[in-house]
Amino acid sequence: MVALVEVLAEVRGQVGCITLNRPRALNALSLPMIRAITASLLTWREDSRIQAIAIRGMGKTGPFGVFCAGGDIRFFHQAVGIGNPELEDFFTEEYALNHLIHNYPKPTIAFMDGVVMGGGMGLSQGARVRVVTEHTQMAMPETHIGLFPDVGGGYFLSRCPGRVGEWLALSGAQIGADDAVQFGLADVRMAVGNLPQAWDALGELTFGDGSTLEQWVATHSIAGCAYPTRATGQINHYFSLNSVPEMILALEADADEWAQQTAALLRKASPLMLHVTLEQIRRSRSMSLADDLRMERDMVRRCFTLRPGPASETMEGIRSLAVDKDRNPRWNPARMEDVTPEMVELFFQSPWPAHAHPLRDLA
Repeated sequence: MVALVEVLAEVRGQVGCITLNRPRALNALSLPMIRAITASLLTWREDSRIQAIAIRGMGKTGPFGVFCAGGDIRFFHQAVGIGNPELEDFFTEEYALNHLIHNYPKPTIAFMDGVVMGGGMGLSQGARVRVVTEHTQMAMPETHIGLFPDVGGGYFLSRCPGRVGEWLALSGAQIGADDAVQFGLADVRMAVGNLPQAWDALGELTFGDGSTLEQWVATHSIAGCAYPTRATGQINHYFSLNSVPEMILALEADADEWAQQTAALLRKASPLMLHVTLEQIRRSRSMSLADDLRMERDMVRRCFTLRPGPASETMEGIRSLAVDKDRNPRWNPARMEDVTPEMVELFFQSPWPAHAHPLRDLA
């Protein structure tokens, strides 16, 4: 049996094209995939013939259909179990890749069709043109596996309008194309049926000036909803409150269907990581991307080492979702009210001195 090449990289005209090619795993990122994408971007950055980058995912029946469901959480679980040092490499190299995309000197186009979650958001949010479709399913659901919205999530979610960042980060709520554009997490909407044509057209472009990409967007994009599709007033009201317990109690006191559903989502997540995530988003609003990624690198190490092995919130969340699949995580603490400020603060204490931080060179 021939092993599947997990990242397909090719040059078409003046465009470097990347296809995530792990469809059976919804293109969940592995360490070899992160390294392959990084290597291509670094090579193309120095190649004057390459004027733009495009990235898409492979679906089960062909290109598109899925972008990326996140990092390979089964690998995380196995790596902790056997003490595999590549777990540390995974997060360091993934966050460095996120930073590279945000600061890439050539325009990047991300085709965010289908599932776009976690690490998929990290790959796409730094792109110049973020394309969504009627099939886009976008979310940062990390609190439901005892984690937090990483890959720069603190940076890009905190810059959503109002308190949308808190809502998305804490609840893990899923949004579609119109919401993504409204909240500043996407730029262009395209019809699913037009994606192959739009992708092929990139290879025919001659990049003479900045108008080339704008003309491509104008040719292939479609209009989205002209009106807000979410109750942003409700989001701002509840998610501007000072603490997670206050938010939940206020939501539960509201008979509105959206409020009740949102409260139920919060009740399913890790109480500890909800508190940590709220602190993350609010700190990140005043941070640069590099500083945010360094903070998140500190935080993710704490997720796997604050309590050893299977006792960590993250390991318990992954066990429940992807290993035993009982969807019944045993969170510790189990109650929102039992999380203390001291528990939260530990996540924001770096385990490295500044000169030895694995992301110290990010600028």
